[in-house]
Amino acid sequence: MTAGLREAGHEVIELKIEKDGNWVSGGQPVSVVPGQGLLGADVAFPVLHGPFGEDGATQGVLETAGIPYAGSDVLGSAVCMDKLTLKALCGFHELPQVDFVQVGITGWHEAALQLGLPVWVKPSRLGSSVGISKVDHWDQLTPAVDIALKHDPRVIIEGHCAGREIECSVLGNEKPEASLPGEIVADADWYDYEAKYTEGRMNLAVPADLDEATTTALRAAATNAFTLAGCSGLARCDFFVEDDGTIMLNEINTIPGFTQTSVYAKLWQATGIEYPDLCDRLINLAIERHEREAQHSF
Repeated sequence: MTAGLREAGHEVIELKIEKDGNWVSGGQPVSVVPGQGLLGADVAFPVLHGPFGEDGATQGVLETAGIPYAGSDVLGSAVCMDKLTLKALCGFHELPQVDFVQVGITGWHEAALQLGLPVWVKPSRLGSSVGISKVDHWDQLTPAVDIALKHDPRVIIEGHCAGREIECSVLGNEKPEASLPGEIVADADWYDYEAKYTEGRMNLAVPADLDEATTTALRAAATNAFTLAGCSGLARCDFFVEDDGTIMLNEINTIPGFTQTSVYAKLWQATGIEYPDLCDRLINLAIERHEREAQHSF
């Protein structure tokens, strides 16, 4: 990302948030002081996965400090990070999705049995397939739930979908655009952590081999989900497409992988936006949203 921003003409200051919570740049600690900006930067570009980076926490710090930043705001980030919350929202708006059960609610175990095998047990607020288990026999359910609970007190059980895994990149604020869709082809039984982060274990077919009507429907579904979830800037919307053409939303990633070879950037390149231009547009979208929100008083 740094190279793309520099190629687009931006001066980049790299900043790292360490495990102990300290913010460091060039080996020196950095303070985020409300109203004084961050190292004099005009815009922050979070490239953080998972809790504290993708769930609205860092976005809240940047909001408090008055710093424009790329990507979704606190609410959009939090909603999309929590699978249970996003699915409840999608259910309210009648977006097609895989059936699910929330662990811990009354009758959850019996409801899970109604999903049929296999099922997927997941921490609700984690990413990169960490803590996820595929359950092929019901005696595996309790151990799978226990594994997920080690990562998150909120746990979701999802039914299985045998559809193709199709992804769309989304770009924009109030009028988002969706890229051509791509298909994930993983060298594994499922798209687990190793398949995601081991070179050569995942292939992306872009554009996906879909008819024009399905492609158009997918792109519309991506921008619709993006808007309903309150996203802005960027996101990657992941879908299942069944043999009969049914499109079901799987999840929304508000900070997807963002290297030049990541799915998000590859999909936009196939759609006609090169990486430096993509980086530049995201910076401008961050400033646009910040200026628009600054017009309101609280």
